[in-house]
Amino acid sequence: MNAESVRQVLEELYRRLNRPELVHPDPLEFLYAFENPLDREIVALTASSLAYGRVAQILKSVNEVLERLDGAPYESVLGSGASGLRDRLSGFRHRFTRGEELAAILSGASGVIREYGSLGCCLEATEYPDENGSILRGAESLIGRILERAGLDCTYLLPRPSMGSACKRLNLMLRWLVRRDEVDPGGWDFIPSSTLVVPLDVHMYRAGRILGFTTRRSSDMRTALEITRGFREIEPEDPARYDFALTRLGIRKDCSTLAGLAAEIASHS
Repeated sequence: MNAESVRQVLEELYRRLNRPELVHPDPLEFLYAFENPLDREIVALTASSLAYGRVAQILKSVNEVLERLDGAPYESVLGSGASGLRDRLSGFRHRFTRGEELAAILSGASGVIREYGSLGCCLEATEYPDENGSILRGAESLIGRILERAGLDCTYLLPRPSMGSACKRLNLMLRWLVRRDEVDPGGWDFIPSSTLVVPLDVHMYRAGRILGFTTRRSSDMRTALEITRGFREIEPEDPARYDFALTRLGIRKDCSTLAGLAAEIASHS
């Protein structure tokens, strides 16, 4: 496909669909209530970790956690200690995630924040971008430090990029916190958007194939990096720029369809 034709179509999609009124229902919306980046990164960690299953249940679960943290995520997480967080989240459950596991992760995050000042500063302290031009080496270090302080070897809630999965929810969190536009609120302005990896779900996977960025059949980290490289050729400074708009095509019934994307590109070629 002609790169300029693809760019024109994607920019039009961005103009039409990258709008705050199209965010709901999406766990991203919880970040908007917090101006302090220290609150926002705790909310992003919580919301992205729980972003699996039916969206209505995701929103309900994230809202419940924030209520249990008294609407003050940074203060509550830093001030509660491990046992206090377990008490706050006792009885909480989101599908197969129990309150004890989430409390351990938040306690681990608290330990990282105490050492580095913030989760973002911990990530920034790692040498990056890596050989793929991505943030993944820093993300691997951040997740490893959280899990170590949480006393966990591994968890579905916070997968390590080195294990090979696409880490969609982790890359969502990074997109929310690094990018800043009408949809993504940012907060980690010291980390360049050029290092982001697209959050790979079924909608982005289909879009990546339509755009010719990958022919792989596995939705893993290799595929996520291939699709990201395709976007980076079009938008070097911000490869995740079109993620929200493209995934609206597969999520919202009031938007165009992914099938229509190929036709739009063809009409511009």
